Amino acid sequence: MQDHNTYVAIMAGGVGSRFWPYSREARPKQFLDILGTGESLIRQTFDRFLKLVPAENILVLTNTKYCDLVKEHLPEIPTENIIGEPSRNNTAPCIAYTALKLYRKNPDANMVVAPSDHVINKAELFIGNIRKAIDFSNQHSALLTLGIQPTRPDTGYGYIKMQGAKSQDVYKVEKFLEKPNIEKATTFYESGNYLWNAGIFVWKVKEILDSFSKHSPQIVEVLSEDLSKLNTSEEAEYIAATYPNTESISIDYAILERAENVFTIPSDIGWSDLGTWASLHAFRQKNAEQNVINAENPILDNVSNSLIQLPQGKLAVIKGLEDYFVIDDGDVLLIYPKSDEQEIKQVRKGITNTDYL
Repeated sequence: MQDHNTYVAIMAGGVGSRFWPYSREARPKQFLDILGTGESLIRQTFDRFLKLVPAENILVLTNTKYCDLVKEHLPEIPTENIIGEPSRNNTAPCIAYTALKLYRKNPDANMVVAPSDHVINKAELFIGNIRKAIDFSNQHSALLTLGIQPTRPDTGYGYIKMQGAKSQDVYKVEKFLEKPNIEKATTFYESGNYLWNAGIFVWKVKEILDSFSKHSPQIVEVLSEDLSKLNTSEEAEYIAATYPNTESISIDYAILERAENVFTIPSDIGWSDLGTWASLHAFRQKNAEQNVINAENPILDNVSNSLIQLPQGKLAVIKGLEDYFVIDDGDVLLIYPKSDEQEIKQVRKGITNTDYL
């Protein structure tokens, strides 16, 4: 059953730099068929939320340069629901902007915020947990996040520490923690009181705007200079002039780490953020040598626990590799040890020829 009082904001403005060179400025990760299913990640995300709300209640928050790509991948979404950010100011300003738009349209609206490029294999459980969060936020002054039940110690995710006893499968959040080292990650995993922070949020539009006014007022003050322009033909020009003046800050820092009414629902929904090549390797089916092969019949000798991705029609002969990525994207070839994958983002930053970005 679809909920006409709930709106979904899909965040699709990122570059996916840790997936370089496959993910580029001109075609970021969310618009790619990373899993080889024939559908992009943003398409899968959109289809998932159609089980919750009608298409006209789904908005996509993206950089202005990607608005045409969004329309290409999601042709049924109303054009006015594609919200172009004129500058990359992190997640808090675009969430505040969308909340202001929705409040002027429907002051009683519920708002779901979710990334465009995550994989969720248990869609029915996911939508069920979203509905639980909506019910809770309708009954309490609360900001909710879905926390993912960890399956291993992982240093690539932020964590949520749960506090006290649960209420309706909902726990109060004691604090958010940054990506830990392996020792801390192991302690978090073994304690059972910590969840991965997936960046999936649910709240009443009025509640999140009140939180902005209390904890990060500069953002809403800048965007509220003339609210009569929102949801009109003058909105794009107004936002182009005002939005770049907002503070560049994440929703976690701006609101969630400061607010006292944050709650979480532990969720086992078959989730992966597919944030890195290693997470793709962990997620995909592997052969007997624990390799993930996205290529046509490469010749491999003594290659194990690696990810090999080649363009169609390209032959590769590889010998003696263990725990490596081999990513050939035509004009860029990346051969990198899995253990050093966190460096890939920095390697990309050091490249001066924008043709390769």
